[in-house]
Amino acid sequence: MAKERDDTIASRISRVLADRIIRGEIAPDARLRQDHIAEEFGTSHVPVREAFRRLEAQGLAISLPRRGVRVASFDLKEVREVADMRAALEGLALKHAAPHLTSAILDEAEQATRDGDAAGDVHAWEEANRRFHRLILAPCGMARLLAAIDDLHAASARFLFSAWQSGWEKRTDHDHRAILAALRQGRADEAAVILQKHVQWIGRAPVRTPSGSTRDAFAIVG
Repeated sequence: MAKERDDTIASRISRVLADRIIRGEIAPDARLRQDHIAEEFGTSHVPVREAFRRLEAQGLAISLPRRGVRVASFDLKEVREVADMRAALEGLALKHAAPHLTSAILDEAEQATRDGDAAGDVHAWEEANRRFHRLILAPCGMARLLAAIDDLHAASARFLFSAWQSGWEKRTDHDHRAILAALRQGRADEAAVILQKHVQWIGRAPVRTPSGSTRDAFAIVG
C-alpha cells in the first residue's frame, strides 16, 4: 500500500516538474534539489528519487557525478533531431489520417490556425499550434504513433519556451493554410510534403544568461 502511495506521489511530482521544465520555468542545467522538492510536496525522499528517474527517462533531467540531478540542456543538434523525427512521423500520420478528415475537423484546424496567428505570447501560440497538429493527425487512429508525436511536441515546446522567453511577435502561418487547402482538395501527398518541411523550420533567438551575457537559442517554429 505504501509503495502504491509513493508511486502516485512520484507520478504527480514528475508531472509537475516536467511541466515546469517544458514551460521554461526551470532553466537548463538548473539543479533539482531533492530536499527542497520533498518539502514542497510534503513527502519523503523516496518518491522524489523515483520522480527524478522518470524525468531522466524522458530526457528532461540528467544525473551528474558531484553535480547532482540537473535539468538536461540541449543544443542545435538535438533540436534538428526532433525536427527530423517530427517530419517523418507527422508525415506518416497525415497520410493515414487524410482519408478520415472531415470538413468539420478541417474547420476546427483552421480556427486553431487563426488562434495561433492572434496569439499574444509564445505559450498561447504553442497551444494553438499543437491543437492544429493534433486535429489533422489524430484521425490516423494509430495510438503509438500519436503518443510518440505528442512526446516530440513536448520537446518542441521546451525548445520554444527556452528560446522565446520574451519578445514574441504575432505571425501568420501560411504553411498551415497551405496544408488545409491541399487537404480540402484531396491532395494528401502534397499536404504531407508541406507539413514535413513546415516542422523542419528552426528559428533562432538571443537569450540572456544569468551572467548577463547572451547566447543563441534554437527552436522549431512549426
